[in-house]
Formats: sequence, structure tokens, C-alpha cells
Amino acid sequence: MQRNFIYLINPISGTKNKDALSKIIEQKTNAQKIPFQVMHTNAAGDYNFLKEQIRKEKITDIIICGGDGTINQVADALINEDINIGIIPMGSGNGLALTAGISRNISKALDTIFKGNTLYIDGFKINNKFSCMLCGLGFDAKVAHEFAAHSSRGLSTYIKLSVTNFFTAKTYPFKIELNNTVISTKAFFISIANSNQFGNNFTIAPKASLSDGLLDIVIVNKMNKIKLIYSILKQITLGKVQQDPVKKIQKSGILYFQTKSVVIQNPSKAPLHIDGEPAISDTIFTINIIEKAIRLLQP
Repeated sequence: MQRNFIYLINPISGTKNKDALSKIIEQKTNAQKIPFQVMHTNAAGDYNFLKEQIRKEKITDIIICGGDGTINQVADALINEDINIGIIPMGSGNGLALTAGISRNISKALDTIFKGNTLYIDGFKINNKFSCMLCGLGFDAKVAHEFAAHSSRGLSTYIKLSVTNFFTAKTYPFKIELNNTVISTKAFFISIANSNQFGNNFTIAPKASLSDGLLDIVIVNKMNKIKLIYSILKQITLGKVQQDPVKKIQKSGILYFQTKSVVIQNPSKAPLHIDGEPAISDTIFTINIIEKAIRLLQP
């Protein structure tokens, strides 16, 4: 079957040169003799129009040239569609691409796309909003909100904001319901992960898999800041999944467990991010895995 591509380029994601991207896409795709067209992403984030275009023009692959936020919006519109989704990582974090082993080098990412190897990956819904990799409540979401409003993007800006917020970070009250268990705690943040990282290979859920049908829940509980640094480093390197979070809550600064669904009560409306993008918070979240949500081109 003849492949037929749409490249979706986010002109404002990350810091990379989009003119160079367009030239490499044109040269390498023409060399493969694959029909293609280039479109810009839209500010509204609505890609439902792609469904009709895919059928009408017999599109086989949608290639997203952007970051996790753009991937989220496109994948949300194409859940369960018969389409390959490829990624050329152009964002600030690129968490999904890095988890999947996709290179940040444009030429290498294109080579992965041309090879055509695919694997279905999961997603999840948080109060009916789609997430393809990770959402968070608390500290990391506050950083995401400030990062989105900042005049400059990139890893250095994110690190600066993270360090600044670390010294003023506060805890938020949460009640977590899962697997017939209820946990009441105060935490700096909660991560709900399908991928293993925030982005830039900063791992928060080391055991997470894109296709295991499970959510990885990480709760960073209240503790002093020195212990917090040690606990996060331990989580990054070991990340032992706990079977009984109730027994562990008094012994561990960080809880890490896996489940297909979870309900989180958030009475103080701790800030929320979805795939690194700021989102409107709420007092309660119902979160459920979506198995085999999209078909991703991977090495």
C-alpha cells in the first residue's frame, strides 16, 4: 500500500529552527517517493477535521512535528482511527518521544518514520480530557503554568523555574481512591503517568510502559526539603512499585503504584497540567486508562 503523509508542524514549539525542519522533511520524504503535504498546527487545538481528510485523501500517516502538548491534541482527535502517528520531537521536553525511543535528531526521527514499525500505545482520560503520557497535580503543574506564560522556552527556562519554585513549594491535601483503598495525604505533587518521564529523560515513573494497560501513580508526600531531594533521586533511579500504599504511607516519602483507574479528590484545587500543558483544575478527578489508544511509529 502506498503511504501518504501529512506533516503537522507547530511553528512555536521548542526552540528549533523550523525552516531547517521543512527542508529536511522535503528532501528526505521526496527521496523515499512518498506523497506528502505540510500543514501548520492550529491555535485552537482542534484536529477533528483530520478524520475526513484521512478518508478522503487516503492518508496513512500523520507526522507531528512538535512537543507533547501538540501530540496530545492530535492524538485525542485520532483515538482508535486506522492511522499511523509519527513524531519528530520539537518540544521543550519531548517526554512521549523519548519514552518511545524516538531520536530528537530530525533525520533519525524521519528514518524511524520511513521504516514504518508501529506499536499500539495506551492513553488515559482525566475527567474526560485526554492525556497521552503524563499529567500532574501540584508542584510540577505550577511550574508548567509559569513555563507556559514565560517569554522564552527551552530546558534552561524550565530548570530555572523548577529551582525557584522548589524553595517555595507547598503541599496540597489529596484523597486518592484506587483498588478498594483510600489514601488521605498532603503531597507536593502527584504524577499520573503512562510514559516514564516528565521529559528530557527526567524519569519519575521508571517502571511505566506505554503499552502495559496500567497507569503509574507517583505521590510525593510532605517531607523536609533535604529528604525531598534524596527521595526524588531514589525514585528516579529505583522507583520500586508498591503493592500496599496504605502500609507504606508512614514509611515512605514517595508512594509509587500501578492501577487501571484512580479517583483523586483535590479540595484545594492544586494546579493541574496535562502532558506538560497548563489545564484548569478541579476538586475531583476520575482517571481511566485507554488501552491501545493510538498506533505510534517507533524504532
